[in-house]
Amino acid sequence: MAYQIVWELGFSHCAAVGAALLILIENALITQSRLMLLESALIFFNLLAVLSYLKFSNSQKHGPFSPSWWFWLVLTGVACACAVGIKYVGVFTYLLVLGVAAVHAWHLIGDQTLSNVRVLCHLLARAVALLVIPVLVYLLFFYVHLLLLCRSGPHDQIMSSAFQASLEGGLARITQGQPLEVAYGSQVTLKNAFGQPVPCWLHSHQSTYPVIYENGRGSSHQQQVTCYPFKDVNNWWIVKDPGRHQLVVNNPPRPVRHGDIVQLVHGMTTRLLNTHDVAAPLSPHSQEVSCYIDYNVSMPAQNLWRLDIVNRESDTDVWKTILSEVRFVHVNTSAILKLSGAPLPDWGFRQLEVVGEQLSRGYHGSTVWSVEEHRYGRSQEQKERELELHSPTQTDVSRNLSFMARFSELQWRLLTVRSDDSEHKYSSTPLDWVMLDTSIAYWLHPRTSAQIHLLGNIVIWASASLATLVYALLFIWYLFRRRRRVCDLPEDCWLRWALAGALCAGGWAVNYVPFFMMEKTLFLYHYLPALTFQILLLPVVLEHISDHLCRYGALAATPPWGYGSRGVLNGDSSVMQMGLGSQARLCRGSEDEANEGCRERKVADVHGRWGRPFGPGERQEQREGEGNMGRDPEQPVVRGRTAWCMAEINQEAL
Repeated sequence: MAYQIVWELGFSHCAAVGAALLILIENALITQSRLMLLESALIFFNLLAVLSYLKFSNSQKHGPFSPSWWFWLVLTGVACACAVGIKYVGVFTYLLVLGVAAVHAWHLIGDQTLSNVRVLCHLLARAVALLVIPVLVYLLFFYVHLLLLCRSGPHDQIMSSAFQASLEGGLARITQGQPLEVAYGSQVTLKNAFGQPVPCWLHSHQSTYPVIYENGRGSSHQQQVTCYPFKDVNNWWIVKDPGRHQLVVNNPPRPVRHGDIVQLVHGMTTRLLNTHDVAAPLSPHSQEVSCYIDYNVSMPAQNLWRLDIVNRESDTDVWKTILSEVRFVHVNTSAILKLSGAPLPDWGFRQLEVVGEQLSRGYHGSTVWSVEEHRYGRSQEQKERELELHSPTQTDVSRNLSFMARFSELQWRLLTVRSDDSEHKYSSTPLDWVMLDTSIAYWLHPRTSAQIHLLGNIVIWASASLATLVYALLFIWYLFRRRRRVCDLPEDCWLRWALAGALCAGGWAVNYVPFFMMEKTLFLYHYLPALTFQILLLPVVLEHISDHLCRYGALAATPPWGYGSRGVLNGDSSVMQMGLGSQARLCRGSEDEANEGCRERKVADVHGRWGRPFGPGERQEQREGEGNMGRDPEQPVVRGRTAWCMAEINQEAL
């Protein structure tokens, strides 16, 4: 594909072979592919997307809406969907292809040779193939994924309770047959919807907050309330009606609705969830949350909470198991029960801090809770209730989420969940990648100490980086020259040069620069997709230098016709001086070229410039040659030594 991409860009067979060989002998790409890691498949579909679009773009010139035209256009969209499906960073190449396609579509709109209906058909075809088909293919991936992987696994806890309950086994075995509506007297476990840094449940235990913290601040010395990342009997709470003393469910049950005032009683200690105007242990700007202990001091209980169902459809909605996302708003202070996520010190057993935060607008998962396990309380006595809490819930039926609900949640978790924020031994920064200042040890033999390291070829990496810099400088130079109406390159050469830069240099940039803005642990292999595009640019730049700089530089230094007495110069920026551009077009100076922004060129008499005066009769021949400048190309040409020299230059340029 590297060969085909360079070839489709319009460069020579030699340059295409060079790109293919550079890809084949790159150490890092070999190591990554031999260990069957994801970057190899990602690079494959990145290159396939670019190659397919180039073939589609080239077939646009001679066979629009032909079978091959449709094949390459649709394959472009499918390859982009596959790249994103392998890793989210594949979206960078997808956006690059969309950007190039948008520019081409914009030029297509301005093509006056096409009718409005024809232009509309082109735009619709591109929209379907590059937008609709990738979305459908991506959805298909996860439809098959969720259809086949329908059982619970070891990492279910990062998903919501509803997602886990939709899987066979695991939580589904516990939540099957649970009562749907939460009633006064219900026994529940409350899971935080945020799941950061880890999924956890509202929890309390017999221990109290220290009287004095390490920083000298005092506490209420009340019973600790935390968020615990493991299932435990101390995660159970009883929803109590403030107007009743019973902790059992009536017959028939009285459901809890949006806006109702409730109390949350800890199941094992029977103390009520409380918050007050005391600073939290690790978040001084927030309120401490505790289970109230009556110390007979001037600190009254403040244990009333208003239920706020976030995803309700009406103000009379009933609080439902798993399905309802709720917030608890403190009646006295209007603070919201929130997971701060900070791990408590040893006195808090490294569990996560829970605080009361003042009411703020907007949705945030750290303030949202859902009922995961639920049963109707039957025992009024403390000992019987503790036995009841230790016993498993009854099982019967399950409730499943729709595909789109599970798909949306899975995408969100893939984007937000982090496995570990600690620094890895082989982690690196994007600045370390360009010059290969880092490596990764992939494998170590337990007996012989043989190792496999991810380490690139420093010659290829440095050359590719230098080629990218040279391309950027040349591109900027050409832009400034064209702004001054000096066309150093013919239009077709310029378009080929710009497209190669957009796909190769642009492919490197979009796959490299975004990592500077990512807050995650990064490794050297993250650079490999960008490196692949950079390698493709290296033979392109070398061929351009060879064809448009070195050859014309040599032409400027030595006249091609073998006489040192005269030279062909243009008026303000000669081909001989700069060694750039196409002499065939610049030297003729026709009216058409003037309209294209290229200045008229002329043959100047530079007597003795290269060390020898004109010979006898040569000046007359030179004047005859000048007389041919500006003539119609179809008219007869006055033959002379200078006209012959110009023909030689034209042939050299071609």
